Amino acid sequence: MLFLNQTLDSNTPTSWPQKFDIFGVNVTATNYEKAVELITQAALNREAAIIDPMPVHGLIEACRDPELKEKFNNFQMVVPDGQPIRWALNHFHATGLKDRVYGPELTLRVCERAAKKGIGLYLLGSTEYVLQQFRSKLLQLFPKLQIEGYESPPFRPLTIQEDQELVSRINHSGAGLIFVGLGCPKQEIFAHNHRDRIHGVQLCVGAAFDFIAGNKKMAPKWMQRHGIEWLFRLYCEPKRLWRRYLVTNTIFIRKVLHALLFRGKPTS
Repeated sequence: MLFLNQTLDSNTPTSWPQKFDIFGVNVTATNYEKAVELITQAALNREAAIIDPMPVHGLIEACRDPELKEKFNNFQMVVPDGQPIRWALNHFHATGLKDRVYGPELTLRVCERAAKKGIGLYLLGSTEYVLQQFRSKLLQLFPKLQIEGYESPPFRPLTIQEDQELVSRINHSGAGLIFVGLGCPKQEIFAHNHRDRIHGVQLCVGAAFDFIAGNKKMAPKWMQRHGIEWLFRLYCEPKRLWRRYLVTNTIFIRKVLHALLFRGKPTS
């Protein structure tokens, strides 16, 4: 089995699950239960770690950018957010995953566990309006959740001083979990650049801020199960997303077909 069943000791360093090569990107074979357990342990220890739920878009962005791919491959967990990535793990590596690890769902499950364990959160990303709605929704769902700080950074590169002050605010807040919602790949680049400076688990949650806040609608469950959530999102935001899905989905399908026909393994 790929998953351990024992209860983790919060005093021991976190042992992260095995990863498998999907087109040169190392993706973690795990499920919700195990991911939440590991994230919780690392957060209790204030370990510096990066967790990234990866959709097809993120995978292809990494495939096209060697520097970004290297960053992803240094993360502690890159979990299969997209159903097609889970299918690729199961087909090419026989991982036997029964479900994906969807970013918004993972976010809620981590919050539920954090509320029970008394782990503080820091929310970083999106607009001030969405951030306030996101915070309010989390506290509504989990009244005991400790949100130690939250901020919407400016939509521009931070100055050196601003960056230092941000890191100081996060570290002095006492939060063991930092939700980073800056969009892919900006959030992953931020997390990687701060991996040795932020004392806690950075969870790159992407659109979870918008979905949980109610600013954007989630696809129906049946569309999520069948891997066509992208079609619903394209319908909701055609001008913003048409190019992303046209390009990345086409590249992903081409890579899978090439692996099936000529290689048998989805290597880069």
